[in-house]
Amino acid sequence: MSINHPVRNKFKTARLHPAGLAAMLALYLIITSLLPTGRALAQSVTSPGTENSAVVLMYHRFGDERFPATNIRMDQFRNHINELKNKKYTVLPVEQIVSRLKNGPALPDRTVGITIDDGYKTIYDNAWPLFKQAGLTFTVFISTDAIDRGYDDMMTWDQLREMAAQGVTIAAHGRSHLHMPPYSAERTSQEIAHSAKRISEEIGRLSSVFAYPYGETSQVIVQQVKEAGFVAAFGQHSGAFSQNDDFFYLPRFSLNEKYGDMGRFTTAINTLPLPVRDITPQDVFINSHNQDANPPAIGFTLTRELPRMSRLSCFLSHEGKAKIERLGDVRFEVRVDTPFPKGRTRLNCTLPGSGDNAGRWHWFGQLYYLAP
Repeated sequence: MSINHPVRNKFKTARLHPAGLAAMLALYLIITSLLPTGRALAQSVTSPGTENSAVVLMYHRFGDERFPATNIRMDQFRNHINELKNKKYTVLPVEQIVSRLKNGPALPDRTVGITIDDGYKTIYDNAWPLFKQAGLTFTVFISTDAIDRGYDDMMTWDQLREMAAQGVTIAAHGRSHLHMPPYSAERTSQEIAHSAKRISEEIGRLSSVFAYPYGETSQVIVQQVKEAGFVAAFGQHSGAFSQNDDFFYLPRFSLNEKYGDMGRFTTAINTLPLPVRDITPQDVFINSHNQDANPPAIGFTLTRELPRMSRLSCFLSHEGKAKIERLGDVRFEVRVDTPFPKGRTRLNCTLPGSGDNAGRWHWFGQLYYLAP
């Protein structure tokens, strides 16, 4: 990589007296000692006004209109493929996205990862041929019991091996697609370990990334996923992520017939992270036995000030637009009026971009789970 360095260029063109050259060299050494190196240098050459970040997409079924909530129509999917072939996007394997965010080099602006959950047969029959034709890579998170039992609408191990041999990543999604948070630590640990074991046995390689069934997790399960040797795990909440986010609760944009139109799709793949820290509650599993924890105290702190912060908006799936209270310059708390219902509750907070990011959105999402 060639860096157009003003001091270095001056050395090329100017003829200096030796004393002047020594002074200039000393100045050069001071300046270069302040320049970023290694990973920091890689991040510094990311497109102006953007972050070292990525968006990951999530599909389930393709061309199976019996299940519109988890299906994408083939006309929608072809439009998605055509958009992703646009040169302004870079589609990378999610393992590589995670690795580069952790260790560098920086990701290109508008980096996108593609994931598919569960292992339905329509992936092999309908989606894979189009992915191959377009030269796009993807990851399949499989629940291994459904493959082992040979259900009619699931792929087979032979099909998964064929795909893996041609570059598709096969990754763990638990054993039985369990709503894991309410279960015992022993049961959830077994779910994680068994799926990892079966994939290793059948595919010969276990991916370093995991996906929580239904996107539901807890602090206990996150720790189990870490202890099982995974380096990252994905939920089913919306948003983009950077190297500063929690790698064991990474977001993905879910796509189906209702939420698969091109307007939403292009919004998703152009999204930027909302840079947050000090997120409350720390555990997205809401304990139904502790009534004081429902609704939880929701809040976050921005890691830096962004333009137009007064336009930050948050929405809760059970209440609609939420009330936000700003505490100081960068702390925001979401005021929830009614308890969360049983099952999943989604939070989405967005802030319109400005300057070089005009027309894009900073996005932060969470998925909370209250056991039935």
